[in-house]
Amino acid sequence: MTLLPRSLYGRLLVTALVATLAALAFAAVTIGAVLDRFVMHGLDDRLDAQIAVLAQAVRPDGSIDRARLVLAAPYDDLQGGWGWRIDAPGRTITSPAAPALTALQARGQRRAPPPALPPLSLPAPSAPSSAASALIGPPPPPDGRRAHGDGPRDHDGTQALDWHGEDGMRHARSLTLATPAGAVRITASAPRALVDRPLRAAMVPLLGSLLLLGVALATATLVQLRIGLRPLKTMRTGLAAIRAGTARALPEDQPTELAPLAREINALLDENATALANARAHVANLAHGLKTPLATLALALPPHDPDGTLAAQVARIDQAVRHHLGRARAATPGSGLRFATPLAPVVADLTTALSRIHADRGVSASATIDPALSVAVDRQDLDELIGNLLDNAWRFAASRITIDAAPAPDPRFIRLSIADDGQGIAPAARAAALTAGQRLDERGDGHGFGLSIAHELATLYGGSLVLDAASLGGLDAIVTLPTTLFSEA
Repeated sequence: MTLLPRSLYGRLLVTALVATLAALAFAAVTIGAVLDRFVMHGLDDRLDAQIAVLAQAVRPDGSIDRARLVLAAPYDDLQGGWGWRIDAPGRTITSPAAPALTALQARGQRRAPPPALPPLSLPAPSAPSSAASALIGPPPPPDGRRAHGDGPRDHDGTQALDWHGEDGMRHARSLTLATPAGAVRITASAPRALVDRPLRAAMVPLLGSLLLLGVALATATLVQLRIGLRPLKTMRTGLAAIRAGTARALPEDQPTELAPLAREINALLDENATALANARAHVANLAHGLKTPLATLALALPPHDPDGTLAAQVARIDQAVRHHLGRARAATPGSGLRFATPLAPVVADLTTALSRIHADRGVSASATIDPALSVAVDRQDLDELIGNLLDNAWRFAASRITIDAAPAPDPRFIRLSIADDGQGIAPAARAAALTAGQRLDERGDGHGFGLSIAHELATLYGGSLVLDAASLGGLDAIVTLPTTLFSEA
């Protein structure tokens, strides 16, 4: 069981949307990482600059020259969260830390403006408080190993550190100097929020832009699919036209990918048309080959057939041959081309011919058919189908026949009604009347094949034949035949 839709349109749309969402997610993550790296790089530059200033205060012997310690912005702002520390052998020097300010605020006092910080304003060498350590950074590991959160060292020996302090996530840079007295470690730190705030501020419009881009890409995908798949719809319409008989082949001006398929379909149609023509030629040859022997046999029978039994059997053979040859000819319309055959001229020609054949019966026929009506039935098959129905009506009508044609409730079909004012057929016997060789009335020279041939021809073309009671009092033969407006489905 596949999760993809069955239609090509649905499959292409789903895969395009999934690919677009994946690309947008990748772009958001990648751009966010680039922005984070860019902003973090700027913060690291500022921290490295402070470390470079503090490193000038470390003498070659490892002692600290306090006169060189300068507390410049932003390290002079106690609320800014910036801090530094120097861990030298036997002493630690830190910048002013936040605990003093916190204590003043706890007592409800206003903070005095930060003093100018000459070297004497720095705290005396002593171990820093736990609050100052949390603000400025952890001391160097006593055994020389890298502390938790330490990053890789740069080419100049500077190392990045990240940890959770009392005021949130913090980021620091650290440099270790080797001196005769021991290692001296200089650390400068700042709140990680200095990076996170601008990053979040930049991500909001970025995500909005990516959302708009996603909507634009989805719209472009829909338009692309409609334009790209339109030739398939055109080809389907062309095949429906061929099936309905309004076209003989698919147009050759197809897109490059569909042109080979169109050529193959046209070649298949040509082959089927050729096969149909050959089959009909063989049928005609067979009919011609059997007609002469049967006619000769019928002429030679009278001296040997005093009661007419053998003549009746020869006539039945002739009708059976006609029946099966007609079925063979009609069995191939779906495999060849269908052409629209106007209905009114066929009915008019048959009515004229049968009125002359049955002139002695004095039956009149009237037809009401729109000249624009056409059916997707071969002309020869249509002549035989309607001819059998009209011949049957002429044989049993008392004096009148009506022929009406109009679109059926199903727009794919036309409804043709041939009614007479004869005795009709009982409802229980109507099904038997459509069976080959069944005669319900032994009078006359019929052999019981007319209605069955008409029924089989109508069925083979996708239509139907129904026998019903006519408003004139006799039989109403209602035949439905496909029109040239076959549904594409």
